Amino acid sequence: MNDKEIMENILLTTKGVCDLYMHGSIESATPKVRQAFTSALSDGLSMQGCIYDRMANNGWYTFEQADGQKMTQVKQKYSSCC
Repeated sequence: MNDKEIMENILLTTKGVCDLYMHGSIESATPKVRQAFTSALSDGLSMQGCIYDRMANNGWYTFEQADGQKMTQVKQKYSSCC
């Protein structure tokens, strides 16, 4: 397993953990439990951001800019539905 694959696995795991923390926050029955999940979610999101930045700096996580015209079309399409 190379460094890129290891980082991809770490990123996917971190995203999964953040999803669990988010659901824990939503489903919490008490303020203290909700705060614990919310705090853990914040830490997890920060970690995810650091992992993403490192991957992007190495060229392992790339994206392309969205076309402004296409974004406007999608926005117009969905703004009229509600």
